[in-house]
Amino acid sequence: MRILLFLATNMAVLLLVSLVFNLLGFQSILAANGVDLNLQALLVFCALFGFGGSFVSLLLSKWMAKRGTGTQVIDTPRNRDEQWLLDTVAALAAEAGIKMPEVGVFPSQSANAFATGWNRNDALVAVSAGLLQRFSPNEVKAVLAHEIGHVANGDMVTLTLIQGVVNTFVMFFARIIGHTVDRVVFKTERGYGIGYFVVTIVAEIVLGILASAIVMTFSRWREYRADAAGAKLSTTNDMIAALQRLRVEQGQPNELPGELTAFGIRPGQSGLANLFRSHPPLEDRIRVLQAGH
Repeated sequence: MRILLFLATNMAVLLLVSLVFNLLGFQSILAANGVDLNLQALLVFCALFGFGGSFVSLLLSKWMAKRGTGTQVIDTPRNRDEQWLLDTVAALAAEAGIKMPEVGVFPSQSANAFATGWNRNDALVAVSAGLLQRFSPNEVKAVLAHEIGHVANGDMVTLTLIQGVVNTFVMFFARIIGHTVDRVVFKTERGYGIGYFVVTIVAEIVLGILASAIVMTFSRWREYRADAAGAKLSTTNDMIAALQRLRVEQGQPNELPGELTAFGIRPGQSGLANLFRSHPPLEDRIRVLQAGH
């Protein structure tokens, strides 16, 4: 239902953009300047590719996560620690109202964890070996609760859909810019000249960087929600303790692949760089939890 509602909303956005362009006479303005571009067809083309790539990534997310991190899924517990891990995730999942996700451990000495999967009832939650070794049981439970919070909130699906919308409009406006420059500046009358391809690529890079700030803004917001869920499913004190432990270890490198960074628990940074970070600073996350305590 989340996917259907979000798709319906974004189809409405695409139709609204098309309608606004028509009402403003944008198509006529382009035509008057020698730019023969079908905006409606271009919008549909970009939407197909923008959403298509995001959905393929979402559907393959668990498979890619396992291969990218070397995660070993626990099917049959081999020791008491693995049994505790399964039992803890099962209890948290039941309390959060989702089906039991797959549970795994990946061979990294950095303290990290992630959740992924194409829907909240078919997810994967994994923790690093380093986190299990150095965090207390209550802190590990809080981290697991945080990741279960991501799953229960549907963050993987929502972030993917937002990325699809962003991809669509980056492709759309980059091609309008490229086409316009090619026709108006380089005076290409038929087909596409080299100016179109060069300008489109540059525009996609620039617009993509700017658009990533929008995606990362949502990513940081959902971290606060997952922290709140983690505090509710475990305790606020344990969630704060886990974040404080992360702050002590924040000099360690992040060993998650790029596509999973937004779903890990690594600390963010402050300053201008924070606009493009998937996580807010740990100090801010701790402060928010303490304020709600």
